[in-house]
Amino acid sequence: MATEAVSDDGSDAPDAYDALLERARRWNAVGSAAGVLGWDQQVMMPEGGTPARSKQLSTLSSVRHDMLTDDETGELLDELEGTELADERAAVVREVRREYDRADAVPGELIEEISETSSEALAAWEEAKAEDDFESFAPYLEKHVELKREYAEHVDPDRDPYAVLFEEYEPCLSIERTEAILEELRETLVPMIDEIRASDRDLAVDTFEGTFPPAEQEALARDALELVGYDFDRGRLDVSSHPFTAGNQFDCRVTTRFDESEPLGAIGSTIHEFGHAQYSLGLPQEHWGTPLGESRDLSVHESQSRLWENHVGRSRAFWELFLPTFQDRFPETADATVEDAYEAVNQVYEDNLIRVEADELTYHLHIVVRFEIERDLIRGDLAVEDVPETWNDKYEEYLGVRPETDTEGCLQDIHWSHGNFGYFPTYSLGSVMAAQLYDVAEDDVDDLEGSIADGEFDPLREWLGENVHRHGSRYETNELVRRATGEDFSADAFTDYVEAKYGELYGL
Repeated sequence: MATEAVSDDGSDAPDAYDALLERARRWNAVGSAAGVLGWDQQVMMPEGGTPARSKQLSTLSSVRHDMLTDDETGELLDELEGTELADERAAVVREVRREYDRADAVPGELIEEISETSSEALAAWEEAKAEDDFESFAPYLEKHVELKREYAEHVDPDRDPYAVLFEEYEPCLSIERTEAILEELRETLVPMIDEIRASDRDLAVDTFEGTFPPAEQEALARDALELVGYDFDRGRLDVSSHPFTAGNQFDCRVTTRFDESEPLGAIGSTIHEFGHAQYSLGLPQEHWGTPLGESRDLSVHESQSRLWENHVGRSRAFWELFLPTFQDRFPETADATVEDAYEAVNQVYEDNLIRVEADELTYHLHIVVRFEIERDLIRGDLAVEDVPETWNDKYEEYLGVRPETDTEGCLQDIHWSHGNFGYFPTYSLGSVMAAQLYDVAEDDVDDLEGSIADGEFDPLREWLGENVHRHGSRYETNELVRRATGEDFSADAFTDYVEAKYGELYGL
């Protein structure tokens, strides 16, 4: 247990810390309640519920903001500023101070307007995507861009507004470091993908061709979740237009989606969301509502989902275990071998337009497109009306394909309807981090691949719980990675991993 806070003059100062902690628990409880309403809006709410829901969410957002930025919060932080704190308490104060400083700089009216716009934009995006009508969504995107520029201006008027927004999702890694990693991925992957497309190696890419009814796919998704150890007593599986995870260590829910011609997409997204949920469910329950019971931001969160999706769900060992279950649900695939399945789930597509259906390599070029567009939008270098054409041009340049509709182009992702500018880079950062973590887990866990093939996932879950989940936000990103792996965060393990894996698959 952490020791009492001690001031510089030697007097005990537990009261200020305890009061700050209680305040944090209360405003985070309000945020958690808003999260449940947000989940309901995307999963179960009737279509006509948007006007009331937008007001509900904006009100809760405003209430939380007011609680966080109340004068008492600042006074407690100031009182603790000159004290010597035990490590855990110092981490709590550091994280609350960071959140308070940002929130205090932004008017509550703006926070409420952003929240209300997000609710309205979500409904508009869903309709625009269904109707292939970017023009109907454009005013909401324009408003989000304006509001988020204003937000960044309040936080720090002297800095790059996109860098300020990026820190909402990854406050511990600089935008310069992020851009360097994305550049390293691009320099590694573009020539590798060119080599793969020139390869004469024929993979078993048609292994799972056919029609796969969504009801049976949902049963298969539940099979997969049960297999890897999802705790249905603290979660549930539902369907949404864009797969996501929402919740905390007591209640963390996942969603997926189904395409009757592409069953691997649902399996991949389900296991991806399981990784998010496993992280949230593995956070210390006794610290719920405080930074010690919260995840270490989105790069780390994405590392957990990408680790399970790619290093487990796309492994030979997993398909040795899971293929019989797949074939029980879909007997028409009975002739498929483990190697067929492994090749099918790891094929590199030549013409994929959809990020959530992308292969492990081209995925990062999908991210680069979004990163460049949203950065330019926020910096004022790109007009909203030019987004569809710019998107299509970049896809043609980076991926060699051009969307024929905005539904399969710039309307495919939900993130901008929420105003989440700065989120996308964390997907690639998470993939890089996943490779670094898994590389060390393989060294630390005796015969990890054999355990997966035998359906024994406890060793991996326990390793991740010990090295990542239990720490909450105690450590900043690089420190967390260094403690888990012994090395600073870098792309080295990722580039080594993909070069070895795809070199073998495609005979490079």
